[in-house]
Amino acid sequence: MDAPRPPEPVRQSADRPGDRSERRETERRDLDLLVWDAPNIDMTLSSILGSRPASSDRPRFDAIARWFLAEAADHEVEGCVFTNVHPTSAVSLRGWIEALRSFGYAVFARPKVHPEDDVDDAMLQHIASRQASHRLRRVVVASGDGRNFLLPLEELHRAGVRVVVLSFAEVAGYAQESPLIEFVDLEDVPGAFQVSLGRTRLTALPPDGGWFRPTRPMRALLEEGTALDHPHPHPPAADHGRDGDPVRAGGSGPAPHPEDAPAPAAPEVGEVGRVPAPHAPRARTA
Repeated sequence: MDAPRPPEPVRQSADRPGDRSERRETERRDLDLLVWDAPNIDMTLSSILGSRPASSDRPRFDAIARWFLAEAADHEVEGCVFTNVHPTSAVSLRGWIEALRSFGYAVFARPKVHPEDDVDDAMLQHIASRQASHRLRRVVVASGDGRNFLLPLEELHRAGVRVVVLSFAEVAGYAQESPLIEFVDLEDVPGAFQVSLGRTRLTALPPDGGWFRPTRPMRALLEEGTALDHPHPHPPAADHGRDGDPVRAGGSGPAPHPEDAPAPAAPEVGEVGRVPAPHAPRARTA
């Protein structure tokens, strides 16, 4: 009878710990990630329009996807939409979610039972998980919520990730002021909206200027007796600080001297005929 064969020796890897970590890093794939904060974007859009958005006022996710893919090169791409589902809206949201999935988006849905039920934590957790499993090259966050996203996004930039915030200029001041984050206005994404949102965007004027049409007929003033008693629109008046120096209303810095101030401009009115946006989206780079 043959003697039993000795067990095969356990093969010990000759790799040093540093070699194994380098190999794992090599195996991680490049990824461009888009995360969309649906509750925040919807709330911001309602605020800008002054009413609940109609279907024609909402962004086209196919156009957003094409814009996102245009700079992805040969990286893997992932688009994720995070949303809350109120008990009364579950049926109506189903078609929207299915449309998103057909455009290649994954959808994370959380029940909205309590006011604090939000999706921000889930968005940040997903970004962190992808940072662990891939080499993040670009992260696009569609949200104007600087309270929850500013510090994590700046940390991503310091880790070598290109960070872009996709939102509206009226609310995403945190992204426009940060030297580490790029900002793209949603209305500057080609094809994202079927019609103009009617915003007063003085930072996106064409070189030759553009028109802002009135939001109501001038003769409406004659039909509203109280309107004639309203003061004429004018720039915010300067207040005076304790030392007697003028300060800007609502701020703490010194205001320009009255002689240096420009002549009062016409009141800003909502845009009806769109002022054309620049040819390329404006982005603030580090």
